[in-house]
Formats: sequence, C-alpha cells, structure tokens
Amino acid sequence: MKLPRSVYNWTSLIGAVLAAISFFLILFFLAISLVFDEGSSYAGLFAYIILPAFLVLGLILIPIGMRARVRRERRGKEKADGQWPVVDLNNRRHRNAFSIFVITTVVFLLASAVGSYEAFHYTESVEFCGTMCHTVMEPEYTAYQDSPHARVTCVECHVGSGADWYVKSKLSGLYQVYSVTFNKYPRPIPTPVHSLRPARETCEQCHWPEKFTPHLSRFEKYFLADSANTEWDINLRIKIGSQYSALGLQEGIHWHINRDVKIEYVALDEAREYIPWVRLTNLETGEVTEYFDEEEIFTADSLVNHEIRTMDCMDCHNRPSHDYRSPSNYVDRMLAAGDIPGELPEIKKVGMEVLHGYFQDKDSALQVIEDEVTTYYQENYPELASLRADMIDRAISGLQHGFSQNHFPYMGVRWDVYPNHIGHLESAGCARCHDDMHLSEGGTSISRDCNLCHTITAQGPPGNMEIGNINDSLEFRHPVNIDQVWKDFLCVECHLALY
Repeated sequence: MKLPRSVYNWTSLIGAVLAAISFFLILFFLAISLVFDEGSSYAGLFAYIILPAFLVLGLILIPIGMRARVRRERRGKEKADGQWPVVDLNNRRHRNAFSIFVITTVVFLLASAVGSYEAFHYTESVEFCGTMCHTVMEPEYTAYQDSPHARVTCVECHVGSGADWYVKSKLSGLYQVYSVTFNKYPRPIPTPVHSLRPARETCEQCHWPEKFTPHLSRFEKYFLADSANTEWDINLRIKIGSQYSALGLQEGIHWHINRDVKIEYVALDEAREYIPWVRLTNLETGEVTEYFDEEEIFTADSLVNHEIRTMDCMDCHNRPSHDYRSPSNYVDRMLAAGDIPGELPEIKKVGMEVLHGYFQDKDSALQVIEDEVTTYYQENYPELASLRADMIDRAISGLQHGFSQNHFPYMGVRWDVYPNHIGHLESAGCARCHDDMHLSEGGTSISRDCNLCHTITAQGPPGNMEIGNINDSLEFRHPVNIDQVWKDFLCVECHLALY
C-alpha cells in the first residue's frame, strides 16, 4: 500500500508503533477484565488512563514527523506559495492516506468515547479510591468495608451529584496525587470537616429526616477483664425519634434537626471536640437561648473570632463509614462472636494489655501480640498452654485480626485519632454539649440525663439480669462496683484513661 513520502520518517514510524502497541494493550487489558473477569486496580489504571495517554502521544507524533519531513524537503527550494495542501482522491497515494486517516479517526473516536466513559466510571469506583494508593488509603478502605455503607460508593458521599462538586473533587485529587507522589501528606491524614458537602446534599438523598424509626431496641454484650471474662449484658431502648411516629421529631435524639428549631455552636478545635458555646433558637416562637461552658473563659464578645456553625447530621454522625474501634470494643465483639474463645482465662485482660501501646509498624505489632499472649499463658497457665495450645492460637489470631482492622501504625491511625461523636463512652461525643456544664443566663443547663437518649430495660450477667418495665428505665448499674462515681464524672473521663 503506497502512502505519501512524508509518512516515511522515524518520528512518524515511532508514533505509529507507539499508538499501535498502546491500542492493542488496551484491548488486551479490556479482554482480561471484561471477558475473563480478571485483573486489578492497576489493570484499570493502565487500560483507562496511562495507555490512552501513550496512544494519543503516538498519534500526535505521526503528523509531527510528516510535517518535519516536508519542511526538510522544502529547504533550499523556493518558498511555498502558502496554499493549502491538495487531496486528490484520483491519486492512489492520496486515496490510501485519506482512507487510512478516515478509518483510523472513526475507530479512534469510537474507542475514545468508550474509553472516556469507562475511565470516568473507573475513577469514580470504590476500587480506584481504595486500592490505588495502598498505604495511604488502607485505613479508610479497611474501615469502609466493615461499615453500614459498604455498598455505597465513595463518590456518592465524598462528591455527590452535580458538575461543580465533581470539578472540585478532581482538582482536589490532583493535589492529593502530588502529595502521595512526593510524600507530602500528613500522618494521620486530617478529616476534611471544613470542606465536606452539606449533609442535606449527600446523606439526605437516602435518609429522610422526618421518617426516623421511633424507638430502637439495642442489645449489647460486654466482657470484664477478670479471670472468667465475665459477660455483662445491657438492653437499651434508643430514642431515635419520638415514642410515637405521628409526633415526628418533637422528641428523641433527632430532635436536634427538627425544622422548628435551630442549633448553632462554636468549636475551639478543628475536630469540633471542644464546644464552649451553644445557641438554641425556637423558630416557632423566636425565643433564643445561649449556653456557655462554665469551665471555659468564653463570652459573647468571643463569637466574632470564631465560626458559628449550624448543627447538622455530620456533627454527630462524623464517622459513618470510617469508624475505628477501640481494643475494648472490638475484643468484646470478637468474644461475643466466638472469634476469641471466652473460655480462655483472662483473655480480655491480656488482650487489653497487649493492645494498649503504640507500635512502629504492623508486622512488629502482630509479632508482639503473638509473643506476649503465648508467654503469658506459658508462665501463668502452663498446663493450659500445653493442652490447649489451639485455643491460645485462636485467641492470638483473633487479636491480630482485630488489630489489623483498627490500627494502622504507618499512617498513625487508630481509634482515638478519629473519635466517633456517636455515644459517650470512648469519646466526648454527646457530652461535648450534654454535660450539665453548659449554662444559660436563666440557670438552665444542657442536661446529661441518660434517659434523654435511651432507657435501660435490662442489665447484668446472663441468667441473673435485672429486668425493668419497657416503659420505664432502670438506674444504670456499673459492671464494676465504683459506687456512684459514674454520676460525678463523664464516662469518657475514665474510659479514655484506660488507654
């Protein structure tokens, strides 16, 4: 097949070879992923992003080489008259070149359309977000897979719908690529609370605020750090909404987002853990009440120097998909599930002690867990260590798995780095405001009464539980006898001190 002489040059030849190889490699990766259902995140990266870039580069080199050869041939000759090149389809060379150009262009445009569509979806996929930067995104991706939103794609929350937020996310992504490439990112990575999209544009696309479950029964199992790993159960009636659904959000936990009230606050830190001022506005009556934390030196004049934020879903549900559990929490869950054998003496105590510290890396942490648990039972329960080594091995595996799911030493991530504002045991959570320390001018406080959010209907060890009336609440009984101390301090003040 004869082509114009200008095609025969090294630049155009290299471009054609580069484009051809890239095109066939793209087809190869697509065949692997679509036909054989094989491949990985890197296959998608090459098929949709890297190889198409080389394909375009090769196609660009072809006309550049042709132009360069034509200019070289014209050197020393009379200056061209400036007319446009003539394509004569009666000339076989021109006809062949024109046919190749048209066919190649059509194929390239079709492939580009499909490739662009697939590249868009690939960069929006959970696989791309979670596995491309293995070390950096490992904590978030691991926690996400065990979350209630594991079937919700990352972009549905982090980007949402609309072109403006899509563009913002991609521009932000460019800086993130730079940070990862040149190791400029902090460890741990700060939660971007100040750049999140409003909850009404993301969360409320699925969650309808006015239609919360009225009340929810929740049964929890805890295990004491004693020789028998004594089980302590508690049954709570959580007041998600009003007692009767017809009352809407007039009471219950989600009263905070009732359309008839507006709650604003000021936080003294980036994580919004320390809240010295709260303002409640009754939108029906216009009544305004301000609460100041009596332990903080914060006055109305201080407001001008701080951001006043209107409370929304994210102020409590701040870890909806990336929650890291404390050792006490995940060890209890694994004991309840049987992943850690509860019949192994003192395993809760041993597990808490070995998981207490900070570790430099994951491998050394897993080795320390194995060594310390093995040594403890060899020294304190030698007969058990000899006869039931399998049970000890199962406990070690359970503790190692729990550690791997919730501690990421390289990234500086563990449960207390990203406190969860739901609850009040291992972070301030609700008690950031509900602590009886936020007082109004009239002397009223933001109450820390437990029964505002839940009532206890049963508590105690299995077989000997204290049972209450479903409509009344039992007084909380601490599993370990600490008298009435729990009434004088916030739960987090003691529970956080354990770590």
